[in-house]
Amino acid sequence: MATIGIGLIGTGFMGKAHAIAFNAVSAVFGDILRPRLGLLCDVEAKRTEQKSEEFGFERWTTDWREVVKDPSIEVVAITTPNHLHREMAIAALEAGKHVYCEKPMAVSLADAEAMADAALGSDRITLLGYSFAKNPLLSAAKHLVAEGLIGKVFDFRGFIDEDYVADPDLPWSWRLRRENAGLGVLGDITCHLVSVAHLLLGPITDLTALTETVHKTRPESNGSSVRRAVENDDVAHALVRFGSSALGVLASSRIAHGRKNGIRIELHGSNGTIVFDQERMNELELYVAGERKEISGFRRILTNAEHSPYGLFCQAPGHSLGFNDLKIIEVAHLLNAIAGREKPFPTFADGILIERVIHGFAESARRGEWVQIAASV
Repeated sequence: MATIGIGLIGTGFMGKAHAIAFNAVSAVFGDILRPRLGLLCDVEAKRTEQKSEEFGFERWTTDWREVVKDPSIEVVAITTPNHLHREMAIAALEAGKHVYCEKPMAVSLADAEAMADAALGSDRITLLGYSFAKNPLLSAAKHLVAEGLIGKVFDFRGFIDEDYVADPDLPWSWRLRRENAGLGVLGDITCHLVSVAHLLLGPITDLTALTETVHKTRPESNGSSVRRAVENDDVAHALVRFGSSALGVLASSRIAHGRKNGIRIELHGSNGTIVFDQERMNELELYVAGERKEISGFRRILTNAEHSPYGLFCQAPGHSLGFNDLKIIEVAHLLNAIAGREKPFPTFADGILIERVIHGFAESARRGEWVQIAASV
């Protein structure tokens, strides 16, 4: 079986998720390019050496440029803090590598545009880490919409809420600084909601938004009386219009107590409704109009082998996939795209449309008016 050399930059939460996926993808998908875990990179030598052994990499380094320059590395996976994405991704593309980069693309729209331009000038595959959009049930929802089961979709309701900084006394971190993180909730999680919206209904073309930094300062460290300014957004809401003419409401918060991974969407069509909740990620709710009134209502659909590629993980319906399984599906998609078997989504070209939407939120909130989202790359 053909192999492909993998270089991974970053050993944190998402770095581990990538490593799990690269290690598992061949066992799940079988006839696929087999990842060879060649080179792992992070800034701290002792940790990187330890993670290299745990993740199954052949070698390790503390210099990301070694990953980009290594002739045996064909795919560069980037799971670093946001402000490092531009330089690493562009360098990898210029070195002739395929690039698999976690979201958001960059801290600024200008940086993201530069990445998209570099990808357009390359014949290499790019893929952004929007693994929630790889859920088999969302693919099923997309097919149901395309075949017209719920009629013409005229309304999208989307919410994404978490509580990872809900505590106002949680210490300040790099995620709250524009120079390192860029946008706040918009760059952290709203972009996931936009990726799902674009998957199901196509690009958003216009929007008007409000954003708010609710907790304006945070302690510099645990127990510190010194407080530092929070430079980006906690909450963001928008009214949007899609190119399909559908309208939508998108709302997001990183300070919603009790919400852990609350991506919740509703598609309202002329003949029915589809409902999905990521915290119940193996269930889809479907309502089709016109049924006998005494049995009319939502039906619950559990993930099963009919929802490819669920059956490659487990033949038994309702046994459930998890977060890391979605990452395995995403890695399989990447490898199949490199092999010419699938069209990748979202590429850097797709991703720049997502970036324009989330930066459009910020621009609209600042200007207090509707903004148009450019569709050309």
